[in-house]
Amino acid sequence: MVSVTHAISQNDAVPPVELLADGLGADDRALIEKALELARGAYENHVLGTGESVWTHAMGMALIAASLRLDVETRVAALLFAVGDYGEDPIETVTARFGDGVARLVEGLRKLNGLRLLTRMTATATAPEIRAQTEVLRKMLLAMVEDIRVVLLRLASRTQTLRYFTEQKGEIRTDVARESLDIYAPLANRLGVWQLKWELEDLSFRFLEPETYKRIAKMLDERRVERESFIQEAIERLKREIAAVGIKAEVYGRPKHIYSIYNKMRAKRLDFSQVYDIRALRVLVGNVRDCYTVLGIVNQIWQPIGQEFDDYITKPKGNNYQSLHTAVLAGDGRAVEVQIRTHDMHKHAELGVAAHWRYKEGQGHGGDYDEKIALLRSLLSWRDEIADSADWVEKFKRASLDDAIYVLTPQGKVVDLPRGATPIDFAYRLHTDLGHRCRGAKVDGHLVPLNTHLENGQTVEITAAKEGGPSRDWLNPVQGYVATGRARTKIKQYFNQLEENELLARGRAVVTKEMQREGQSQANIDEIAGKLGFKNAESMFVAAGRGEVGPRAVHLALRDTGEPAPEAADSGMVIGQSRAGDSSDKILIVGVGKLLTSLGRCCKPAPPDAIEGFVTRGRGISIHRVDCRDFQRLAGSHPERVIKADWGEQAYNNRQSVFPVDIAVQAADRQGLLRDISEVLSREKLNVIAVNTLTKKGTAYMRFTMEVGGVAQVQRAITLIREVPDVIDAQRK
Repeated sequence: MVSVTHAISQNDAVPPVELLADGLGADDRALIEKALELARGAYENHVLGTGESVWTHAMGMALIAASLRLDVETRVAALLFAVGDYGEDPIETVTARFGDGVARLVEGLRKLNGLRLLTRMTATATAPEIRAQTEVLRKMLLAMVEDIRVVLLRLASRTQTLRYFTEQKGEIRTDVARESLDIYAPLANRLGVWQLKWELEDLSFRFLEPETYKRIAKMLDERRVERESFIQEAIERLKREIAAVGIKAEVYGRPKHIYSIYNKMRAKRLDFSQVYDIRALRVLVGNVRDCYTVLGIVNQIWQPIGQEFDDYITKPKGNNYQSLHTAVLAGDGRAVEVQIRTHDMHKHAELGVAAHWRYKEGQGHGGDYDEKIALLRSLLSWRDEIADSADWVEKFKRASLDDAIYVLTPQGKVVDLPRGATPIDFAYRLHTDLGHRCRGAKVDGHLVPLNTHLENGQTVEITAAKEGGPSRDWLNPVQGYVATGRARTKIKQYFNQLEENELLARGRAVVTKEMQREGQSQANIDEIAGKLGFKNAESMFVAAGRGEVGPRAVHLALRDTGEPAPEAADSGMVIGQSRAGDSSDKILIVGVGKLLTSLGRCCKPAPPDAIEGFVTRGRGISIHRVDCRDFQRLAGSHPERVIKADWGEQAYNNRQSVFPVDIAVQAADRQGLLRDISEVLSREKLNVIAVNTLTKKGTAYMRFTMEVGGVAQVQRAITLIREVPDVIDAQRK
């Protein structure tokens, strides 16, 4: 085929139509003749960026398509691959003369040919980055087309380009070879197009490592034609011996290619003399028993090489790969590798979890992508049996490879996104800050709305403000600005942080104003926060912003009265009072008559909580639960002011006595959550006198203040709240 291409480039002669129409009918032959006529007139003296004539390239692609036995539409599209670059309405002409199918193939190939691949731009990238980006590019090439035949044409085009470079020198061929080895050879491998894979690898290796290539070629000590001749003779001999014992078998083989030899020597650190599979045979039989029978025949014909036998049928590999591997010395004294397996084992090795490309490339992907690759490879393997089947043609045309889309940055980096993604999703995929500052977008150089759905192969450029944040409209699902969970989460986090910053500023103003009023502007903020029970000033400011710490609490902390800090001193709530009368009627102070008492707002005690009193300055006795942290802190500082207390009979017997208590609820935020919890409290006939809510990172934090007759009511309410869907925890504070 190389010689044919060379003849075309030298003589500008049309190759015999028989070569291009091999295996096709008379009508298809006529279609190819029409395509040759159109292509010749369109291309004239035009050349590609590589320097190769467009005409020569088209002929080479078409001949490769014919050698792969692809259908007439694919061969015609190969001939017309570049007509879209010339003429007034070339695609219209193609559609009119050759049909929509050919036109779609030509257009799909044009899109792929216009893709600037990252492998030419990664000089400063690290090896892991290059590998990851290369894998995304492989998927992108497949995902960009709805018809897998376009990918096969792209492989044919790249193979023809490398053939052209065998006669041309220049730096560009090194870049093209690297790209071919990283992108196109693995794709050919995955799709099972072995002949293109081997040629892509060997030619790329020849340009990238010319000295190593020549050295291995010399060590082979024979021409490729001679090696192939040996393989053919070995196949015929083995076939005769197997047939003699009545076994039906397929025997085929190929010489080991130079790049494969190089990889094996490098990976296993072998000397050339230790590589036994330079020439290889494969035998496919009907059952396991025949595998071992054939193994015996092989060992009778040729001399086995010790330590070079592996029985992967009895002991399969971890990926369930099964086969017999042996190496023998042929009559000329050179080694031959022989693999023996059943047809089912071969199908599994080629299409299942032990597929050749997975362990060769050392990467697995899992999920739908692998299944779709297997489907495509199986379609390719069926083409000889059902090439005329309309059903097969439809499957082949419509094979969809990936549910993701792949778009490019202006610098050529490929970014993978789910289908339906927008420029905003793209911006957040690159960097959170870029997403926050996103104000506009260009797709392929044209301004588009931010809720535009991106498509495969587009180049996306983000216009960003110097500062600022996202819009709340982006979270509105009706407007369709955001499709990815990542972007949605980042936007929510931004507004949660913004809310916290606003609370911080509001609380700082409350505390600062009270400090100025008391004439203590220079007071230590951290000490004030510590007196109020906070770890740092920032926590105190946020609490003050929410109204949990009022001016009076700050006032008391500044004066260091020793009274526990009320949690909502200025919230307007009536806390710690009874509808039936003064709280002192309900509390007994040991050893003392009636005294003014008040229930601590920090812990909100209720019968039958264990309680104690603390003598305050000027406000009587403050009653606390014994496990109250504020009380424990005060008792540690002033133990002489602690006084024993207990609930009086009125606290238990007076049905009109109520006590305020707090219940804290943590739940996954959702619509209707507050309503569901409120319904529980309403059914329990609990009077809710205050509710505070905060949502952060998708989690709702709620605090309910309610009036109860005793702790038993609180425990029942907590149990019922915990049964509400999406509630994570509920507990008394």
